[in-house]
Amino acid sequence: MRFFRRRQKENRFLELLLQQADFAVQGMEMLRKFMRDPDPEIADQVSKIEKEADEVRRILIDELNRTFITPFDREDIFALSLTVDDVLDYAATTLEEMAILDVRPNPFLERMASLLYDAAVEIQRGIQRLQDHPNVANDHAVRAKALENRIETVYREALADLFRAPQSLEDVVEMLKLREIYRHLSNAADRGDQAANVIGDIVVKMM
Repeated sequence: MRFFRRRQKENRFLELLLQQADFAVQGMEMLRKFMRDPDPEIADQVSKIEKEADEVRRILIDELNRTFITPFDREDIFALSLTVDDVLDYAATTLEEMAILDVRPNPFLERMASLLYDAAVEIQRGIQRLQDHPNVANDHAVRAKALENRIETVYREALADLFRAPQSLEDVVEMLKLREIYRHLSNAADRGDQAANVIGDIVVKMM
């Protein structure tokens, strides 16, 4: 009975991490939709998803503070939870900034959002496979990192296009606004890359 309860506790952390990853995927899906159809209702959905994910993270931290035995290093659980949460936070703040700055989606934003969604799915699958198939989990982490590299490539292309000879003061203002939004999505990609690194670290320690 004691072993069963301990396993329940250990599985609880994986369950909560997976819930966070599920919310990240949902948020990125909504972000991708918004970049194709900038409907304020879609932005509201991302905000609601982000708040639900925050609640899951609060529960995970509470469980972590009250539990002695964990399935992986406590620091790794905390770091993975934090980085997955940050990915979704950047999605929400990106849409908030777009509303405040009155920025409309463009092809670069659409491409970055689509790749972020793909990376979130890889991280989700990596967490799903951590316990029973760690090598498969690592494969998903590697794919997530490769997608981060692709996002950074699009980011650099977007910046190059942005600084291509602005013609007026209005162009300069628009350039500064878009640069801020591009940076938000680049930061989301960086946090996804860090989440993939944590998955890789966990797998190494399991071997």
